[in-house]
Amino acid sequence: MSAGAGTWALFLPRLFYEGLPLPGRHWVSTLGPYNEHLLRDVGALYLAFAVLLAGAAIFLERRLVQVSLVAWLVSAVPHFVYHMTMLHHFPLLVDKVGQVVGYGSFVLLPLILLLLTQPGRLSRGRFFWKR
Repeated sequence: MSAGAGTWALFLPRLFYEGLPLPGRHWVSTLGPYNEHLLRDVGALYLAFAVLLAGAAIFLERRLVQVSLVAWLVSAVPHFVYHMTMLHHFPLLVDKVGQVVGYGSFVLLPLILLLLTQPGRLSRGRFFWKR
């Protein structure tokens, strides 16, 4: 998700603004005026997260994975909270449910993964954690 959204926002900010999550759904454009600078910055930050998370997945060092997941959550939790306070802007139930499920998964999945990285949660052999 991070790499795809980041690439989209960085290199095609107008299309990201008008088309997230799908053409005709307008989740970004409904909430404010177009700002190319802001969208490109967000795209670059998402790509930076993609690099960090990919590095954590490749090296599988427990602390690197944990720090990467916490860093993601520092971004995802306020993003989720914001979108939950803006649901009234969207007249269609499909958009409201999509935002709750979509943005909620960006919080729930890293929380689950973070819990699974705690010492003693999983056997060392199952995820091959490096020290």
